[in-house]
This record gives sequence, C-alpha cells and structure tokens, in this order.
Amino acid sequence: MDGFEFTQPRFKAYVLPNAPLEKLADGLRWTEGPVFFGDRDELLFSDLPNNRVMRWAASAGLSVYREAGDFENGHARDRQGRLLSCSHRGRRIHRTELDGSITGLVERYQGRRLNSPNDIVCKSDGTIWFSDPPYGIQTDYEGGKQESELPAALYRFDPRDGSLRVAADDFQGPNGLCFSPDERQLYIVETGLQFAPDPVQHVRAFDVDDDGGLCGGDVLFKIAPGNADGIRCDEHGNIWSSAGDGVHCIDPGGALVGKILVPSTVANLAFGGRNNSRLFLCASQALYAIYVNVRGASLL
Repeated sequence: MDGFEFTQPRFKAYVLPNAPLEKLADGLRWTEGPVFFGDRDELLFSDLPNNRVMRWAASAGLSVYREAGDFENGHARDRQGRLLSCSHRGRRIHRTELDGSITGLVERYQGRRLNSPNDIVCKSDGTIWFSDPPYGIQTDYEGGKQESELPAALYRFDPRDGSLRVAADDFQGPNGLCFSPDERQLYIVETGLQFAPDPVQHVRAFDVDDDGGLCGGDVLFKIAPGNADGIRCDEHGNIWSSAGDGVHCIDPGGALVGKILVPSTVANLAFGGRNNSRLFLCASQALYAIYVNVRGASLL
C-alpha cells in the first residue's frame, strides 16, 4: 500500500488500504497541540507562530477559535471536559472554562517562573502532567525571548489542592507525553537543546506508581529521521509518534511496527473522530487526517 512502511506484518491490521491521507487545511505557519472534542465533533489545535488557536470541524471546515492566546502550544482536556493549554509567552498552564472564561492554574514553582510549558496530559485521577522546556522563550517566533529561571522538567499538578511537584528532571528538553492505556507507564519525548548540533531523538518510558511517582526512564525508541515531538497511545498500548517522515507506530516493547508517510514534518497528532479512530496530524503548515483500524486510548 502506498503511503505506508510495514516494518512488521501486523501493521497491516492497523491501517486501511482505502483510507487515504487527507489534507484538511493549509496556509498556516506551524501547527501544534491538537485535541479532539468528541461532544462537539471538532478539533482544536495551535497555529503557534501566528498566536492563535484554530478549530476544524467536518461540518464547517477551518475557523479561528481564539486570537492572541499568549502563544499556546500543547492542549488537552481535563476530566470535566475543559480545555487545558500550555502558554509559551504567559509561561503558565491555563484552563478554558465551560463559559469561555480563562483561569490561570500554575505559573511558578518555588517562587520562580516556569519556562514555556510545551505539552500536557490529564490523568484519570484529575492530575495534570506537563513538560516545561525553554523552547518558547528562546526565540521570538514561538512566544518571545525571556530569561529562564528553572531547569527543564516534567511537572505534576493537582488542581484539587493546588500542589505542584517535579515528577522528573533528568531532561535536556522534555516535550510530548502520553500515558499507556492502564496508566502504569508514562512515555515522554526528549528532544534536547533546541540549537544543539546533535539533537536528542528519544522516546523514554517511565513506570508510574500508585502515588504518582515515576521510576525508570530508559530510552524506549530513537526516532529517525527527524525527532519525536507529540505522541499518543492507542487502545493496544502502541505509541504513535510524530517524526520527520510522518508518523511512527512503536509497540510497548520499543519495536517499530510501521510508518504512515506524510509529505511534511509532523509535529503533533491526536486520535479523534468517529470511534476515536481518525488520526489528526499537525504537519508544518497544514493539518492532515487519516482513518486507521485502531482506536486511540480513551482519555475521558
């Protein structure tokens, strides 16, 4: 089948020969942070350098959801269905309430400002996990140059009591993240220092204990070409990762199963659509989608 690479025969069970890669929108500047709202049948994602959040719906096409959003990058939904966003310029996590108002959740750790929260996920217990590399404050393109006050880290925020703690800090640059379907593993992308001559290309795997602590962190997979950015798990525990040539499907043991080839660099991705089996791809200046024969891990 054109458009796919089959590293293992079982990848044929995950893709559909009659479901092509579709370009849904283009003319954007750099797309990021997709999150699907099944109850509204629409996708929200960031057009990051243009400082706006976009909406795509099959019934209405592309429109602007929010202008001047403080350079939001990653998005997720909390357990009440509200939008959680990572603000680069605001250097914080904020939440869009059901009435459309915005509530700031966290912007400092031990009195010092966060760097530029990048990607985010909400666990079933309501805790919010997010990566905080300095990427958004290193250039004016994705937020604006500012001084870093904290080392790059992964954080766990509990909105029930307002507590914020470092979940892991042995990163040069943590990026995308997702939980396994049973939430016993947390997968985290490390892309290293933005201007380093030898960028890191790792997907790392951490074990999660009952109290939300992490251990392990071994490299599960090295993306090539390009590097990983956004990742998502499917219902079987496979990790679907962005890459320089499209999307890589990696099994829980770290073996490459296959690839979906995309003509532009994929930055991030999300499952959504009917039965959570449509894969939406934020790829450079465009938004793509493809139906697959596997469902994304349930998030709500």
